[in-house]
Amino acid sequence: GTLGRIAAKLTDVPIIIHTFHGHIFHSYFGSLKSKLFLWLERLLAKFTDVIITVGEQQRREIIEYRVAEPEKVVAVPLGLDLKPFINAKSDPNLLRDELGLNRNILLVGIVARLVPIKNHICFLEAARLVLERYDDARFLIIGDGELRKYLEQMTRELSLESRVIFMGFQHNLVKIYAGLDIVTLSSFNEGLPVALIEAMAAAKPVVSTNVGGVGDLILDGDNGLLVPSNDPAALAEAILFLLKNPDRRKMMGIAGRKKAYPLFDKNRLLLDIDRLYRKLLTAEKTYL
Repeated sequence: GTLGRIAAKLTDVPIIIHTFHGHIFHSYFGSLKSKLFLWLERLLAKFTDVIITVGEQQRREIIEYRVAEPEKVVAVPLGLDLKPFINAKSDPNLLRDELGLNRNILLVGIVARLVPIKNHICFLEAARLVLERYDDARFLIIGDGELRKYLEQMTRELSLESRVIFMGFQHNLVKIYAGLDIVTLSSFNEGLPVALIEAMAAAKPVVSTNVGGVGDLILDGDNGLLVPSNDPAALAEAILFLLKNPDRRKMMGIAGRKKAYPLFDKNRLLLDIDRLYRKLLTAEKTYL
């Protein structure tokens, strides 16, 4: 986004658009580096015609950080190909069978890169608290990244190696979501999490930290549960509640699917972007 906008300015591109899929103004770097990135984004925004955010909460944050004037900042929610998750015919027991688990075991999963911002440490600490009180559950970590060895060592130190399974990167997420009973996210910061949209489309209840654009997806108590950031005890209590209440899991899953589709479907995104570009091409400098 930085080099692209500078190049566009230098070559007199008439309309410059930038999309924030998330932001790095907190939780990624130290204070000085975060301030430097914020200063740079404010500078670039001066010659950016429209700034797109992937949700309303992120739009509010970008405005609160004074990146650009409010009239320049437009929320265009993500749009994904959700049909594979909605139309999935996968057997929910297929994943358990592949992992050699009893079919009465409930599966709690996190689908995320193994990087600091996703805070898998909180996920593992919550898993330990849950398993002290509910033995018939297993915790799956789907994804890969720089922290894998560290997190595997932490799992051993917490004596969870037989009940936490590292699955690495997975191509068939339809099968993964079909097998999960609860989908979690423990991040310090998020844009509009793709994993949660996919989980909702798969009719799975969500437990997530209430950060970034998560609140645009999850209505607490309706299609999932929201907890404070970096609070393993709160995350554990929310997971335990859903493990012990199958009816609530089902109701929240149904509510999540209704919210995910068609609101976050790719066809809606294409229409929104088409409408935005057409307005800009007719020299209207705002989409609002």
